[in-house]
Amino acid sequence: MSKADSPIEVLLFASPFEVRGTSAYTLRLAQYITDYGIQPRIVCPDATKIDPSMRLKLDIAEYRNLNVPLLGQLVLRLVKQELLKHPPDLIHIQSRHVLPQGQWLARQIKRPFLLTVNDYLQSDERLRIDMRWCRGIITVSDSVKKDLLARTGLPEDSVLVIPSGVDVPDHAELAPVFSQDHQPVIGTAGPLEAIKGLPYFLGAASRVLTVNPNVQFLISGAGPEEGNLRYLARDLEISENVTFVPNLYDFSISLAAMDMFCLASLRQGLGTIMLEAMALAKPVIATGVGGIYSVIRDGETGLVVPPSNSEALSNSILKLLEDPLKARRMGEAARELVRHDFHVKTMVERTVEQYKLALPIAS
Repeated sequence: MSKADSPIEVLLFASPFEVRGTSAYTLRLAQYITDYGIQPRIVCPDATKIDPSMRLKLDIAEYRNLNVPLLGQLVLRLVKQELLKHPPDLIHIQSRHVLPQGQWLARQIKRPFLLTVNDYLQSDERLRIDMRWCRGIITVSDSVKKDLLARTGLPEDSVLVIPSGVDVPDHAELAPVFSQDHQPVIGTAGPLEAIKGLPYFLGAASRVLTVNPNVQFLISGAGPEEGNLRYLARDLEISENVTFVPNLYDFSISLAAMDMFCLASLRQGLGTIMLEAMALAKPVIATGVGGIYSVIRDGETGLVVPPSNSEALSNSILKLLEDPLKARRMGEAARELVRHDFHVKTMVERTVEQYKLALPIAS
C-alpha cells in the first residue's frame, strides 16, 4: 500500500485523563475518527481514569511523569525517540496545558500540529504558539475564540470554532424524567473545582429543601473541593439529601439517575457534560457565563440564571419541580438541539476536515 493510500496517522497528545469534559473530548475523537480513515494514537502521562474496556480498544501510550517539571523533559525525549521510529502525519494537541511539550515534539519530528483550546486563559497566562508548525487552533465556542484572540493577538483566520459533540441515544434508551416512582433527583457533574460554583448549587439545594424536603441532590465527580463541599452540606444540614458520587470512569450512570441537571459554573467554555445531560432529555439550568449562551435558549432548551446566585438557582429549580410537563418539554427541546447542533458526528467530521487541510498531500 502506498503512503497516499494509507490512513492518516494522528497523534492525540493529551493531559492526564480525568473524568471531565476535556478528557471525554479526546476519547470521542479516538473512538470515531477511525470511521473516516484516520488512525489515532494517544500519548498521555496517565490513562488510569479511562474505563479499562475502552483502553483495550484504543492505542494509548502512557508515559508516567511526562507532566512533571524537569523529570518530564527526560520523559519527553523518550517520547521523541519512540515517535521517530514511526512518526505520525499530524499531532493534535488536546489542551493548551500540554502545548509546550506538544509543539516541541512537532518541531523535533518535523510534523505539523493542531491545538484545541477548551476554556479561557488564566489572567497571567501567556500562550506562545509556534506558527511555523501550527496549522490551526480549534476552540469549543465563540466565547472561547473571542477571548483567545483578544488575549493573544493571533490571526483570526488561524482560529476556528468546532463545538464539542456528544452521543445522542435513542428515545428507547432514555429514563423518564420526574417519574412518580421515585423522589426527584437534581444533579450536577464535573470536576469538583472552585470555578464550578458548587457552593452555590448546595446553597440552592438548601433553599429548595425548605420548600420541598422530598428532593434528592446528586454531585458526581471528584476534585480538590470535595472535602469543602461535604463540609458545607453538613453545615447546611442537608447531608441526608445530598449524595456524592466520586471515582467513576464517566458520568453516564449519574446523568441517567438525574431528573434535572444544574451547571453553576462561574466560567465555562462550553459545557460538555451539560450537553450529555441534554442529550438524555434532562431539563437544564445553567449560569449565564461564557459559552452557555451558544447552547441554552432561555425558557426553551433550558433556563439561564446569574452566576453566584443560589436564590435565582433555587427559584428556577422549584419552577421546574412545580411544572414537570414543562420540564419534560424543555428536556426534549434540549435533546433535539444537541442532536442537530452538537452531535459527536458533526464534531468528528469537522475535525477530520481540519486534519486533511493540514495535510493536503495526504488528503
